[in-house]
Amino acid sequence: MPIASTFDFGFALGPRINAAGRLSDMTLGIECLISDDASRTDELAKQLDAINRERRDIESGMREQAEAALQYMFADDEPIENHPSGVAIFDPEFHEGVVGIVASRIKDKLHRPAFVFAASAAPGQEHLLKGSGRSIAGFHLRDALDWVAKKHPGLLIKFGGHAMAAGCTIEEEHFETFEAAFAEVAALWIDQATLARRLETDGPLPAEYRRADMADTLNQTVWGQGFAPPIFSEEMEVVSQRLVAEKHLGLKLKHQGQLVDAIWFGHTEPLPAKAHLAYRLESDEWQGVKRVKFFIEGMAE
Repeated sequence: MPIASTFDFGFALGPRINAAGRLSDMTLGIECLISDDASRTDELAKQLDAINRERRDIESGMREQAEAALQYMFADDEPIENHPSGVAIFDPEFHEGVVGIVASRIKDKLHRPAFVFAASAAPGQEHLLKGSGRSIAGFHLRDALDWVAKKHPGLLIKFGGHAMAAGCTIEEEHFETFEAAFAEVAALWIDQATLARRLETDGPLPAEYRRADMADTLNQTVWGQGFAPPIFSEEMEVVSQRLVAEKHLGLKLKHQGQLVDAIWFGHTEPLPAKAHLAYRLESDEWQGVKRVKFFIEGMAE
């Protein structure tokens, strides 16, 4: 029986359980994990997968709307250095359940702390906005909300969180005040060095460690905030490349003389013949044979 890896929990199981809590009922995920009835767990797994597909559709639509709002706010040819150090976005059509996910996507895209708001789904609270924020290293999001609350008493009805993720509730009519205040505190606390996007890596991977069992060993380790999984980087020849599902880049790379399959999720731009890539090790199985695969994290310097 295959052993579940940290990747399976983080990118397969986790999002489906999380989606139930955002859009439906979290107890579906809990029951699926603890039930001893195989037919019931299969039924629940299918429900969770369907809910997660719905979550992805909602998130995709919201992300497109958010990116359109960003394009309206900032000209395409405007240097990113001219963008506000902190960004807040609201749209009446946004879904409260996935504002945090979209905030994370915007944060990754701009490398700036971002808040995304949606109208409250609670009966009688339609005039309230629920916001969820995600931050970058070096900017404490919860402390920033505390600064906003002190500078604008009464603006935040409630707030909470920690350095990298936080949430708050405001009156819809006060959104522009929050937007300006959040940009102000970000400008005060974040310097240009912090805004510079950096991808830290562990350097080249020795050829003798390019093995499926090594990938499995790394993925069985518990990684997290302040204890990141290894990311390797080096220049490799791009032997071939193709689009996968119209939104990912499938690659065949030559790593120290040997061909390796790789994939870059969410990236569609073609690569040059040689590229300095940052990647992590994964393993997959094809026709009963385990093999190593590279998951591309980005272009390395």
